[in-house]
Amino acid sequence: MQKEGGSMMEAPGGNEPPAGVQSPCVRNCCLDDDEVCLGCGRSLEEILRWNEAGDDERRTILDNSRERRKAKQARFPSPV
Repeated sequence: MQKEGGSMMEAPGGNEPPAGVQSPCVRNCCLDDDEVCLGCGRSLEEILRWNEAGDDERRTILDNSRERRKAKQARFPSPV
């Protein structure tokens, strides 16, 4: 709901989630020595760029972050 002129009105789209590529943020923000978030795998530059990025660029960011997380897991496997 959006408030306009003292009254409540329905937001465009109702209760539908916003369209587009959603942020991978998991609210575990902590940057490593390479300025890459340990939670989502995005670089600081990618995090800062996210809100201005279009869907194609966001998909590229997601692909890059996924590859970074895979590479980090290969170097530092979780103890069993």
